[in-house]
Amino acid sequence: MSYRRLGFRSDHRRALLRNSVTSLLEHEKITTTETRAKEISSIAEKMITLAKKGDLHARRQADSYLLSDAVVYKLFSTISERYKERPGGYTRIIKTGVRKGDGAPMAIIELVD
Repeated sequence: MSYRRLGFRSDHRRALLRNSVTSLLEHEKITTTETRAKEISSIAEKMITLAKKGDLHARRQADSYLLSDAVVYKLFSTISERYKERPGGYTRIIKTGVRKGDGAPMAIIELVD
C-alpha cells in the first residue's frame, strides 16, 4: 500500500488527517503518534506547496481539504511567504518517547522556522 491505514476505515482516516493537518497549520506544532505524524507531514508539505503556487486553483484545492477558512488564509498569506525560498522540508518530526497508557511511540510534529 502507498499509505498507512492507521487502523481506521477510509472515511475515518481521512477525517482524522484533515483535522490533524488543519490543527498543525493553525498551531504550527502538535503532538501525536509517530505513524500519524509521518502521514500528517506528507499532506502538510503538499498544502504548503499549493500555497506557494498562490493561484486561485491552488487556493480552492487547499480550501476543499482544510476545515477552516482562517487556516487557509494563514496558509496562503503567512506560511507561504515564510517558505518562499525553501524547496521543501517544511515539517520536522521529533520523537518524544512512549505514551503511558498503551506504549504507543509519540512524536511532536512542527513547522520548521
